[in-house]
Amino acid sequence: MSERPDHRTDGSDWASAWAADLARCGGRAALHREQSLWAIRVHRFGQRVDAMPQGFGRRWRTRLYWLLFRAVETLTGISLPKECRIGPGLRIWHFGGIFVNPATVIGANCTLRQGVTLGNRVEGGPCPVLEDGVELGAYAQVLGGVRLGAGCKVGAMAVVLTDVPPGATAVGNPARILPLVAPRSGVAMAEPVVSAPPVVLADD
Repeated sequence: MSERPDHRTDGSDWASAWAADLARCGGRAALHREQSLWAIRVHRFGQRVDAMPQGFGRRWRTRLYWLLFRAVETLTGISLPKECRIGPGLRIWHFGGIFVNPATVIGANCTLRQGVTLGNRVEGGPCPVLEDGVELGAYAQVLGGVRLGAGCKVGAMAVVLTDVPPGATAVGNPARILPLVAPRSGVAMAEPVVSAPPVVLADD
């Protein structure tokens, strides 16, 4: 298994990460219609504050962060604490019931939907690592110290308790990995067998 990706933004790159977040939603104008961007913006602000040197400026900004965090959490139903490590280009479709444990790692250009939970299975236990380009369907639950490989997909309402390989698709409760079928090109890809239900993410 590869090392855990470090996607903690700091004072030098939080702005570029935020620019990538906006770009995935169509630009700054999306702030008026995408409540999820409010939560992401507060997260990026919190990361910026944590990168500041100790002193009065950091202390009052930390207090401001917590005020904004609680307000946005209450208004949008998205709990995205500054302690979690999130790569650039996060996209959250819709809002409500989204909870991310502070110990979670989310790679670049990942996609969440309403009702998603990323957390531990026991108090103080390990939390998920999402590599780049992971996509989660509505109400998907990813629990414990599992790793979701780059580009994998998790179907709506799936409960993931084990690792998901890169590029694979996981569905069900508990989640199972759909078979990899090799097309004529020789490149393996995830396809459901004939008897498997269709994979539902959400109506974006």
